[in-house]
Amino acid sequence: MDLTRLRVLAAVAREGSVTGAARALHYAQPSVSHHLARLEAEVGVPLVARHGRGVRLTEAGLLLARRAEEILGRVGAAREEVEALAGLAAGRVRLAAFPSALATLVPDVVARLGREHPGLGVGLVEAEPPEALAALRRGAVEVALVFEHDRSPADLDGLVAVPVLTEELHLVTAAGPASLDGLADADWIAGCERCRADLVARCERAGFTPRVAFETDDYVAVQALVAAGAGVSVLPGLALRAHRHDGVRTDRLPGAERRVLAVTYGDRPPPGARAVVAGLRVAGAGTGTGTGGAPG
Repeated sequence: MDLTRLRVLAAVAREGSVTGAARALHYAQPSVSHHLARLEAEVGVPLVARHGRGVRLTEAGLLLARRAEEILGRVGAAREEVEALAGLAAGRVRLAAFPSALATLVPDVVARLGREHPGLGVGLVEAEPPEALAALRRGAVEVALVFEHDRSPADLDGLVAVPVLTEELHLVTAAGPASLDGLADADWIAGCERCRADLVARCERAGFTPRVAFETDDYVAVQALVAAGAGVSVLPGLALRAHRHDGVRTDRLPGAERRVLAVTYGDRPPPGARAVVAGLRVAGAGTGTGTGGAPG
């Protein structure tokens, strides 16, 4: 019996209709009907019967659908075992990550993979979250490391995200203790578009609109500008872990966090991608920037 036809029958059983199976499998509806007809010809008994405007499985169809799930599960497990051996022994996985993660979490992951899977190569791409997710969707990378704020969640439609850590946000000033509502008259240094949107939203909740004097994604430049008296800013824990200027003071911004996620395409990524995600979770749990994601 053809595995594709068994997969179609199992989908009809799970979804309850030919239309539902076609949608779940991303097949055209006539293609599903064709595969069912061919499978009935192979086994020699009816597997589906018309029921109202839809179909239902016959007793033989239900029996074969249950066996099909078992068969497909065993084939899938065997394929994963072989891919794991081949992919981790001699393969390459590409990871897109934002700059502060490349300077903190990613080196730990690369070192760990070098020890545990010396045949696995890692390609790195620097990208902010929207670009990293776009690269993941078009197949340019296998893993995207991204962040999201409460008011600007990442666009994860069709993707699978695993929590890596939750990092705290900090006010960065030149001197003296600071609070958000005490900086209404200050000049501000904003980061990327999504970080700026989060900053503006937090300031507006505190009762003022920030006066943005400079914009830069470079956390080293941000701290240098703050130290020079050019303004104040907000930076996440990873950025401060990557670089800390002696001339700035940081104060925890109460209740302010952003989540770091490891994102893959589909719930069964290649073995190399799974190894990278596992390494990122371990690295995230070992940071001092907030709540780490426990390894699963």
